[in-house]
Amino acid sequence: MQFMPKLMLKLPLLKKIVFAAFISCFSAKSQNAQTFQQLENLIDDAIFLTERYITPATDAAVYQAASNWIITPKKSELWNFMISVHLNNFLVPTADRTFDISNSDMKFFKIQNTNTATIQTALGSNQFETLVGQLDGNDVSLKTPEGIDRKTVIYPFIQTSLGLPFGTELIAKYSPKTALKNVTYQVYGLGIKYNLSQYFENLEAQNIYFSTLIGYSNEDISVNFLDVQTNFGNLGLNSLNSKIDTWQCQFNASKEFNKLEFSAGIILNSSNFKYKVDGEKGAIENLIPLQDIINNRLLEINKSKTNLIGEVAVRYKMGHVYLQTSLAFGKFLNSNFSILIYNFFQNW
Repeated sequence: MQFMPKLMLKLPLLKKIVFAAFISCFSAKSQNAQTFQQLENLIDDAIFLTERYITPATDAAVYQAASNWIITPKKSELWNFMISVHLNNFLVPTADRTFDISNSDMKFFKIQNTNTATIQTALGSNQFETLVGQLDGNDVSLKTPEGIDRKTVIYPFIQTSLGLPFGTELIAKYSPKTALKNVTYQVYGLGIKYNLSQYFENLEAQNIYFSTLIGYSNEDISVNFLDVQTNFGNLGLNSLNSKIDTWQCQFNASKEFNKLEFSAGIILNSSNFKYKVDGEKGAIENLIPLQDIINNRLLEINKSKTNLIGEVAVRYKMGHVYLQTSLAFGKFLNSNFSILIYNFFQNW
């Protein structure tokens, strides 16, 4: 009988221990859920910044790749091989160098010491803003990504063509990887030109030529992106890659005056944009597969765009060597200067 009072005295203590254990477990789960919610918010902000930062550069890449496919609308001689070296000059519009954000645009980050800020795109300057947030009770800070810090983008590429039967011409272009500040860019492509003026002898007798082209190009852009350090380690968002598949159709016409040829064309192209984070994975991968999660989310901003581009060019003949300059215009301006050698194997 004396045992029961002792047990009754111990029960309140037992309840307290059980209750404390329950609260501790609940708190850990709650904290864990809160951390994952913070990570989800961080990912939302990363996707938001990605689209605003990279889009001007990928749009510009399409214009750069679209230029100067048709050197001349004239019919190529059978098995004539031409090689040309091009220097492309893209003018970066002021409106595409920056974008504005406010704290209300983001779920995880806040702009340090202010509510609004102007952020650089990949085509912008080397200025940056600091964004701050909290993850698992620890401060996280991020410098917004910088741009190429140039008003013009100059890059070289090589183009070749081979005259085929029936007035067709096989065209290929390739650029070595061009490294700018925070950005690398490369393009290659293949196209078929078909001469139409061969069916209009009266026009060719007046040195008037026209042709059409169907081409494909692949543009590859990589940028230095978000260097986010947390108490879990680096998040592995340092490098962002975009691959762009572009199909192009165009019509060009020209008029030849002795050694000079003036041409004009209209270009219609359609591009598919794909994005992925592809740098070294961060220590956060020990907790969650963050790169895979973000790359899945980046599918949300994959898109297609159609461009209508005008092009004018003038070419000067010096034997089997030609000098040519062209200008593509529409949303952007892209100029091109090239040196071309016809009958390359026969004359050089």
